Amino acid sequence: HPLPTVRAAVRLLLALLLLALLGLSGAARAAPVSRVDSIGITVGDMERALAFYTGVLPFEVISETEVHGDAYERLFGVFGMRARIVRLRLGDEEIELIDYLAPEGRPVPPDSRSNDEWFQHVAMIVSDMDAAYARLRQHNVQHASTGPQRLPDWNPNAGGIEAFYFKNPDGNHLEILEFPPDKGDRRWHEPTDALFLGIDHTAIVVRDTDASVGFFEDALGLQVRGTSENYGPEQERLNNVFGARLLITSLGAPAGPAVEFLDYVAPATGRPMPIDTRANDLWHWQIRMETADLQELEKTLRAAGAAFVSPGIVEMPDDALALGRALMVRDPVGHAVLLMERPH
Repeated sequence: HPLPTVRAAVRLLLALLLLALLGLSGAARAAPVSRVDSIGITVGDMERALAFYTGVLPFEVISETEVHGDAYERLFGVFGMRARIVRLRLGDEEIELIDYLAPEGRPVPPDSRSNDEWFQHVAMIVSDMDAAYARLRQHNVQHASTGPQRLPDWNPNAGGIEAFYFKNPDGNHLEILEFPPDKGDRRWHEPTDALFLGIDHTAIVVRDTDASVGFFEDALGLQVRGTSENYGPEQERLNNVFGARLLITSLGAPAGPAVEFLDYVAPATGRPMPIDTRANDLWHWQIRMETADLQELEKTLRAAGAAFVSPGIVEMPDDALALGRALMVRDPVGHAVLLMERPH
């Protein structure tokens, strides 16, 4: 008789639905980072940096503060620090320029390359690559690429993207990107008169994609959004690294710019992040992320063996940076992540 079979099928369906719901609930619990808030960039001279980011680039200053004291020393891991911090916006995304008035850090190595492990950039989306490149040339920016590169059509995940690397006044890399109609977030294709639209992602060099996914996905809860393997003369000239072959992985939180891994399969000449890197060194950047439960996230990171810059959660004494409670850790390569829980 078919009735028992039907009942068994219904029970199986209900069980599968329950497992799916439990899986969704577990996924929600496993994603403590609610958004990527901003990218912090250490600079050597704030006035020079502001002239660049608001003059050459069209960032808008939205706040400025000066911080010092025990809480900030413990959070950033720099004793005796005093820092001027200016927050800027481009489109819907924000960065923070951090100038350590004391103590001063070390400069970016003049021979830095795109495959060195301290490499990090922000990728700004432009509506017209030729016009954006012309604007940068008018301001005599320092090239990192030979010029804008159009990635080849044989690469289904990157074909048609136009990109160009250049440097900020301290020697750190930045990127401009223009997406073809079939790639990139929908908002990058909305009609606009603006030339610079916003920040799509921050890219970091990683040593081992699986290890970095383990940190950003398993511990922080970001989700892998896409992968690509890029190589060929266009990629070599974009990165200005002969023989460059990269595994690229993009991860995202529910809100904010993505985090992109650049894993150099070749060449194996990239240098490691200096083990004594501190937040006032000019190659130090930090990805600021927001969470609703910093205490639980701290437990997860300690269980995962993360490298802590802060001794633990720091209760911030004021709302100068809208941090509430915060801590800083480093990923498997040494890139810094500042985790914050806003005051309720």
